[in-house]
Order: sequence, then structure tokens, then C-alpha cells
Amino acid sequence: MTLGILLNMKKTADQKLGKAKARIEKLRADLHSHNHRYYVLDDPEISDAEYDRLFRELEELEKRHPELITPDSPTQRVGASPLEKFASVPHRTPMLSLDNCFSREELEEFDRRARRLLNVGAELIYLAEPKFDGAAIELLYAGGRLITGSTRGDGFTGEDVTQNLKTVRSIPPVLFQFLETGKKLRTRGQTGKELAALLETLPKNLKIPERLEVRGEVIINREDFARLNKERDEAGEPPFANPRNAAAGSLRQLDSKVTAGRPLDFYAYGVGEMEGWELKNQGEVLAALFFFGFKINPHIARCRGAGEVLAYYENMARLREELPYEMDGIVAKVDDFGLQRRLGEKTRSPRWAIAFKFAPRQAITRVVDIVVQVGRTGTLTPVAFLEPVQVGGVEVSRASLHNQDEVDRKDIRIGDTVLIQRAGDVIPEVVEAIREKRTGKEKKFSVPKDCPVCGGPVTRIGEEVAYRCTNISCPAQIKERIFHFSSKDGMDIEGLGDKLAAQLVDKKLVKDFSDLYSLEEETLANLERMAEKSTQNLLTALEQSKSRGLERLLYGLGIRHVGEHLARVLAGAYPDIKKLESATAEDLQKIREVGPEVAQSIVNFFANPDNLKTLERLREAGVSFVAKSRPRSAELAGKTFVFTGGLATLSRDEAKRLVEERGGTASGSVSKNIDYVVAGEDPGSKLDQAKKLGLKIISEEEFKQLIKLDNK
Repeated sequence: MTLGILLNMKKTADQKLGKAKARIEKLRADLHSHNHRYYVLDDPEISDAEYDRLFRELEELEKRHPELITPDSPTQRVGASPLEKFASVPHRTPMLSLDNCFSREELEEFDRRARRLLNVGAELIYLAEPKFDGAAIELLYAGGRLITGSTRGDGFTGEDVTQNLKTVRSIPPVLFQFLETGKKLRTRGQTGKELAALLETLPKNLKIPERLEVRGEVIINREDFARLNKERDEAGEPPFANPRNAAAGSLRQLDSKVTAGRPLDFYAYGVGEMEGWELKNQGEVLAALFFFGFKINPHIARCRGAGEVLAYYENMARLREELPYEMDGIVAKVDDFGLQRRLGEKTRSPRWAIAFKFAPRQAITRVVDIVVQVGRTGTLTPVAFLEPVQVGGVEVSRASLHNQDEVDRKDIRIGDTVLIQRAGDVIPEVVEAIREKRTGKEKKFSVPKDCPVCGGPVTRIGEEVAYRCTNISCPAQIKERIFHFSSKDGMDIEGLGDKLAAQLVDKKLVKDFSDLYSLEEETLANLERMAEKSTQNLLTALEQSKSRGLERLLYGLGIRHVGEHLARVLAGAYPDIKKLESATAEDLQKIREVGPEVAQSIVNFFANPDNLKTLERLREAGVSFVAKSRPRSAELAGKTFVFTGGLATLSRDEAKRLVEERGGTASGSVSKNIDYVVAGEDPGSKLDQAKKLGLKIISEEEFKQLIKLDNK
């Protein structure tokens, strides 16, 4: 075969490939457009049969040319291989919660406060929107393509559920500009009056941003939810409690093929970071998101002042049952971005937005008993055990009575017929006793003088409403504290649930957190439901938890008022825990998020000698006290180090921090997966283990050379 023939064959093959590529790109663009019209605009242009024909053609071409398949192809929505677990995704701009209000007076107070902070007398313009009852997510687009999708999580870090979100057909995998489509829909009145007006204000040359973080809500419509539960019932599976739980659970499926089978929908309502946008207000953002291919709720409205927001709220309350989806209120946002920036945010919520919740759904039932539960901080909480009743699609059998003052104020008695509600449609609470139903057999309740768990004294400190057990060895507190310590947001000790924590305390195997790290295989294997595999898994999880970092440790310790976010803030401000131990209340209040009450709580914790002893035992067990700072480089990415013996110029914590700053991992134990063992003076048994495994052993000086540490 001559060279000329070979060149002609190659030319022909290249031409065929080029035609296939062009056809594939055309089919993808057409199918994306048809998906958008069908799932977002509810305005299809072609029949289902024609859509299926185009889809099958694309599938056949991609089978013949697998090298041309791209992640955003319509054929890739059906689900990928199952994941082992979800990765974490930090939100570059926090996904803050909203403050709630439940009355006209609270709404008006929010409005007065905003105007006072802005020092304006005129009425503010708000953009009001329905408040979906679903699962909040963030979508990151780069160059117009969907890169990452994540859950809200704690507002600062979510879970990577990209594969699952790619199966939601109303989420565009690539962004388009639907200017012509928007014009057609305006003339047909399909966008809603307010959105149609907003669309007219956008510039004609609006471009897709290079980077765009879209926020919105994944929901399941009522009819789809009823159908889904019917299918589950026919398959012998338990039904979902409500659409919100079904939507959130669908997003957290490790197998995205399961998610693909759920009737999920998505509405966009805002943005995080955006590059290349010069939009001035929330209304323009919604209009731009519509042009980029997202479904926007048509029931939005610009409102002048609190009075118009209230009128919008009352109108949406009337429409509530007519809409195809669940909503639990409305959201009012100060429309102007400049004013939003001036108002700013609190730790967890913006000062420029409020959620005005609908009146919660209620039901009547009977209080069977009132039982005191002891929490991890020693607080005694009365809990009403109820005859089970359905409230807003959820079976409720117990409700918190909060404290003795609340019980007395409402005069709730054992045996009472009561009105209950899910506050904000979520938390069950007892509203009132129906006194005309009383028979005379009802019994009054009062908090016991002795702890019902340990018999220790119960006291009420100062003006606090809470009664507390003052016995620090109270088993109820220890159980709850250990369960909290091992939780996902704490030290993430997988396998250490509440039942196992109770066993460990009841058998006196664990008296504080540090005892967890001295548990042995033989001891664990003798406990209930602890087979060989679960024992090994727990021991592995305990070992892995040692390197979670200072912020996770601070949260896990259960310091009163210190949640996940504040734990991160403290770890950033005090990467050396010794300095945190000696910090005064005045020092701590220099941190923006720390007020007097929180500061005093932190000071009190570190002033307790028993707590300091526990911290020292944790340190001796190998638990890291180093803040998990974000890597400044990736030069040690994938490399794991173990330090043994005394280092001459670095502390152990400093050495671990240097590794983590460069993308590496510092472990507390020797295994075959270790890349470097750094040996100092008197290294001990870890060095012997390293030699047996043939690991690379280096000195402190070699370690500093490896990481290019400046010794000056």
C-alpha cells in the first residue's frame, strides 16, 4: 500500500470524524435547548417521539466515537458509577441562613431596623419571593459549564453532589442565553408580570460570566411526590415523610442512578461569587439567571416598604395550596446590592433579608407523660411524650417543653389534651393545653431536685431558665458528650453511635474523651453488636480521627456556645491551643463573632482543671492540636509523614502544620502507606516499626530541606 493511499485513507477518516463531531455538537445543542424548553419553560417545540429520535442518534454516534463524549452531554444525565463517600466543598461566599419572623410586628421591626442601620427615612424596595420547602444547593459554572454542585451543609462547607445534580433535568449542564425565547414568553405572559418587566431591563449584550455560583432549591412537586410514594409502597419500600425529606435524601444518594430515578426539580434564586457581572440588584440577578437557562419562580414581586411585603405574604398564603410545590413562607430581600453591602451580615444570617413564615400546621393530641432528658451540658429538658399524630405530613410522638418556666406559663399537665404545631413547619412544640377537655385526673409537672440519671444535685444558676445537673461525671452527660465528640462535624469517628457510646459508659470503659483512644480490640469485640469487622472499622476510625485538626477538636469538646463555625474562627485566631487556654474574656471579644457570654463560656471551660487534664491525655494519645489551614501549595500532595522523637528546632505541632500547608498529611501511626518517617532524638518504637516496613527515614534537617524551609 503506497503512502498516497494511506494519506487518502487518513484524510477520509478525518473528514468522517469531523462530520461526526459537528453532528454530535449540533445534536447536543439542540437537545439542551429542547430540555430547557420542556423542563424549565414548559413550552416544548417538538414531540416526545422526535426528542427520543434525536437522543438515540446522539447515543449511537457517541458509541461509535467514545473519545468525543463530554461530561455535559445529555446522554450523561442518567447517572455515573456509585461513590464511596461525598467529598467536602467549601463555599467561597457563605450560604447564610435567614432570620425568621412570624408576625406583622416582627416584619415591621425588621424593616425599621434596616432603615435605622442605613439611616434612611424613605421606604425600602424589597424583592419578595416564595420560600421553597426543599434542599438548598450551590452550582459552580466556569466558562459556562457546570463544574461542581454541592449541598448547603453548614453554610460554609457542603458536600459534593455533582453527579446527582447532573441528573436533574431543569439544571443546565451548560449555560445559554435565551434572549429570543424570553421575548416570545413575555408576549404570551408565561414569565409572570414582575419577571417580564425585569427581563426588559437587561442589556442586550449580557454575557455569560467566566465564573458563576448559582444558588437555588431542589424540590419535588406534590403530584410527583404522591406518585413516588405510591411506587415505593407498591415495591414494599417505606414512604417518604414529606417532599423536602425526599428531595434532600435523593441528593445524598451515593449511587446517582438512584437520584436519576427521582422526580427532582430546581429553581434558582440567587448567586454567590460572580465574575464579569455589573448587575445592580436582586431583580436583575433573577432576570439574568432566567436568560442563562434557569427556572425562576414567576411569583416574585418588587415591594415598596413593609406594607407591600405584608400584602404579598397574604396573597401567597392564599395561593399556597394551589401551587404545585410546598412552600413554608416568603423571603423579602433588600433589592439594591449597594444597600445590602452597607447592611452586612451577622455570623449566620444577613441583615438585609428575612423569611416571613406561614402559620404552621397544627394538630390536637394528648400528653401521655412528661419525661426529663439530660443533655451533654447537664441541662434538664422536659419532653412531652404524645399520642402519635400527623402534623404537616410527619408523625409526631414527642415535643420539647423547653424548660420549667415554659411548662408553668402554658400550664401543661400530664394527661392534658393539647394543641401542637411544627414551629416553622419543622420543630414540634406544644402550643397550649385545651383546658375545657380536662377531667381532673391530669397531673402537674415540676423538674426533679435530683438528676434522674445520676442522682446528683440539680441547680438553677443566676437568671438562667435552665436547670442543670452539676455532677460532671453524670453518665447522661458523658454519653451525650462522647456522641457529640464523635459526630461527623466533630472528630467524625464512624461507627461510634449513641448506642455504642452508652455501652462504653455503662460498662465504665470510657469516662471522658481520652479513654476512647485506649480502647483495645479484645475489649470492643466483647460488646454487643461488635463483630470483628465493626471492631476493626472503629479502631481505624479512632486512629484517623486523631488528625482531624484543632477546629474539629474544639467543636467536639462541646464547649458551650461554640458551634462548628465559631470553632473554625477560634482555631484560626488561636492556632496554638495553649494561647487559647490562657486567653481572657477581653482577648476573645476582639474576635468579631465572639460576644461577652460566648467569651466567658470559653474562659470557664479552660479554667476547669479536669478539662485541662482531658486535653493533656488527648495530646498524649496522639490527637492533633494543629489547625487545618488550607494548603498554600501542593508540593507534598499525596505524601504522608510520621514524626517520632524530639525535634531540635520545631515543635511537633509546627512540623505537622508545615506538612499540611504544603498539601501533605501528618499521621500519628506507622503503616506501609507512610512516605516519610522523620526521626528526632530518642525516637522510640515508631522508628523500629518503620525499619521493619522498609520506610524512608529522614532526619529533621533533611525534612527541612525537603520542604525548602528557610532556616534563617
